[in-house]
Amino acid sequence: MSSQLAMSTMGALEFLFTAALGFIFWKKGLHRRFPTMGSYLALRVASTPVLALLYVGQTQYVGTQLGIRCAQAYLFVFWAVYIVSAVVLFFVCVEVFRSALSSLPGLMRFGIVIFRWAAVVSLIVTFSSVSYTRRGLLSIPDIAMSLMRSVSLIELCLLAFLCLCMNALRLSVRDMAFGISLGFGMMSANDFITISLINRNANLTTPLQFVYESAILVALGTWIGYAALPEPARRPVVMAANSTIYRWNEIASALGHPGTQVAVQPANGFFLTDVEKVVEKVLSRSTQMKGRESES
Repeated sequence: MSSQLAMSTMGALEFLFTAALGFIFWKKGLHRRFPTMGSYLALRVASTPVLALLYVGQTQYVGTQLGIRCAQAYLFVFWAVYIVSAVVLFFVCVEVFRSALSSLPGLMRFGIVIFRWAAVVSLIVTFSSVSYTRRGLLSIPDIAMSLMRSVSLIELCLLAFLCLCMNALRLSVRDMAFGISLGFGMMSANDFITISLINRNANLTTPLQFVYESAILVALGTWIGYAALPEPARRPVVMAANSTIYRWNEIASALGHPGTQVAVQPANGFFLTDVEKVVEKVLSRSTQMKGRESES
């Protein structure tokens, strides 16, 4: 089997895995709990056949006007889907974070604010790190890849956060929120490792492509397992009133709320009056002591 045929087979398996995952996702009603994840799966399922047809068109009609138009349409659709996927993945991370911290509304709202600032910083880093040596539409691939790298970092940070706080959040390893984060973490790590190795050694491009596609299939298979198997009931978060996470949740709940307004009167006048009274008493006592000494 040639390498091109093997890659085509793995691409077909990726589409079948994504379609099967989408079917299970909708059948079990998980799209109601994770609507943005459902939109991401729908985007992947819908865009894959379109990109495949355009790719076949540009390869079969090379050098013709139809082949050039297919190649242009393929690049436009590919990068448009790539950018939309990066934006949707950010909101998937927010969705997973909300599901994981649903029992701690204060920390959840505070975390959403952090996610918004992370999005702003990601946009600033994306547009400031692009060299813009290629102008116009030619700079879109650089912007899209930089944006996807920023989202991949957020995915890895989310997975690390869930792994560290699973016990405190009473989050099971079999919970769908953790499963989604685990799959995206695997894909993000796969992207960073593969790109780093290819940049260091271009001779490993072909074998690394097989490793890259295999990791994607493993991540999709992980999602299928999470979606197909019964999910355990979420355990209630029980904590002591003096626990640290409870105090953090209360503090986060109070942030941004005006609370009860209390009128505080200035105390400077009362303080000076008390000091004057004390000084007068001390002076009167010293005067009395001197008078008694003089009489004696």
